[in-house]
Amino acid sequence: MAVSTVCFGRTAAGEPVTAYKLENAAGAALTVLDYGATVQALTVPDRQEGFTDVVLGYDTVAEYEAGTGYLGATIGRVGNRIGGARFSLGGKEYVLAKNDGQNHLHGGIKGFDKYVWQAKTAENAVVFSRLSPDGEEGYPGNLQVRVTFTLTQDNALVIAYDAATDMDTPVSLTNHTYFNLNGGSSVLEHQLQVFAERFCENDEGCLPTGRLLPVEGTPFDFRAPKPIGRDIEADCEQLRRGGGYDHNYVLAGRTAAVLYSPDSGIQMTVQTDMPGMQVYAANGLTQRPGKGGSTILRRGALCLETQLFPNAMACYGFPSPILRAGKSLHSETSYRFSLR
Repeated sequence: MAVSTVCFGRTAAGEPVTAYKLENAAGAALTVLDYGATVQALTVPDRQEGFTDVVLGYDTVAEYEAGTGYLGATIGRVGNRIGGARFSLGGKEYVLAKNDGQNHLHGGIKGFDKYVWQAKTAENAVVFSRLSPDGEEGYPGNLQVRVTFTLTQDNALVIAYDAATDMDTPVSLTNHTYFNLNGGSSVLEHQLQVFAERFCENDEGCLPTGRLLPVEGTPFDFRAPKPIGRDIEADCEQLRRGGGYDHNYVLAGRTAAVLYSPDSGIQMTVQTDMPGMQVYAANGLTQRPGKGGSTILRRGALCLETQLFPNAMACYGFPSPILRAGKSLHSETSYRFSLR
């Protein structure tokens, strides 16, 4: 396994940003940035005996700083939405930034995606770490976070999350990579299978209400593989509220999803120990330049964000996101690539 580094530029504040590239014996390659602990490129074998970069990204730090959409970034302290941008814990109310209407999204104004992380390399991995201090973005406790990106010899990207805190605090870490197994254009012809019987009902602001709805008989039924675009414009209130798919699925087991492109022949299997996964069809992306002269399009990629359920603090019965003082968490998600 080859590991190399290159200067990727500097932030507006002058901080140097480094790109770390891992390459396995099969020629697959992963590039991750210490800015935002971000997946910038992931090149895997395709049916044409070449290689396809299957993730969206940018060529410069400035584009990541200015860009919306959290392309490839590590998200925290809490992925997705917290209703009303506030929560109560231990008899105290904590007020967070309202950066998504009336709600708090993806860690706030300056979440984990906007920091340069400390980094070290291993034989086939890059380990990013940072201390999120007590009070950062309104959250309690000093939270020590470590995210490890591993590229295996059999073409899997494995992301491991570790965290520990000195005060009780909500934590739900995830990664916001946008996948397109063709390397560009629309993702709507990709075939998606999601191993879930239920999904979270959303209100008008894409915030889970606490109700779990059956996928059966709805456009949200991906229990058997089907094109992402087949039902995305169906007459359905839940689809209108998200502008398409932007919903948390209640996973039935460790295998969360299988994504397949009939064009490239690339298949991606997602496995996780998390109970939920946000399926987001890039409804909010707008056309803009991407890396290497590519064009980023609305619905030009799919996010499969493994996570705890959004708005869990306000929804009875949802898995708790509270990490207790003195305790630690460990979670792993893998994205395994193959051909068929």
